[in-house]
Amino acid sequence: MANKKFFAIGCLGVILLGVLVVVLFVTGTYNSLVGLDQKAQAQWGQVENTYQRRADLIPNLVETVKGAAAFEKDTFTAVTEARSKVGQVQVSAKDLNPGTFAKFQEAQDGLSSALSRLLVVMEKYPDLKATANFKELQAQLEGTENRITVERMRFNETAQAFNTRRMRFPAVLIAGFFGDRFKEKPYFKAQAGAETAPKVKF
Repeated sequence: MANKKFFAIGCLGVILLGVLVVVLFVTGTYNSLVGLDQKAQAQWGQVENTYQRRADLIPNLVETVKGAAAFEKDTFTAVTEARSKVGQVQVSAKDLNPGTFAKFQEAQDGLSSALSRLLVVMEKYPDLKATANFKELQAQLEGTENRITVERMRFNETAQAFNTRRMRFPAVLIAGFFGDRFKEKPYFKAQAGAETAPKVKF
């Protein structure tokens, strides 16, 4: 009788230990996914900050250039419209779905193209390039563009860390159990046509 009692207690202890191990494993996996998700969200905030800085510099840059190149209206309109489109695309760090993310990147790439055209226009005006105000704005814009590249790279790294952890077995089962809470993160990609070297004509 005593042996049966000890056996039952032993079985119950093994079952409870097994349940405890599973609970600890699930908790640990969930917590690691939360940590990586929060890191990706924080890095997304840095990406948005650098893009916002660029958007804030553009009106001053356009006004400075307008004074010296008043007849380049098409270029100014293109920059203003591209900046407006960027402001219309809202992306939440908690919901980085591929569709919205692609629209965000497309809008930002459009603004980059418009800014490139504006910089080409500015090359025609040596007096403009010599002004202190323009030099300062150009330096700030170049620094911001470099910062955007760095922050996008860092976001891709945090997204990769999250996606790798999320897709590993058995974490993928736990992530799937929580539905949209741990969706796969999208990546920034090069602008369309970036793989083609520019043609230089003399």
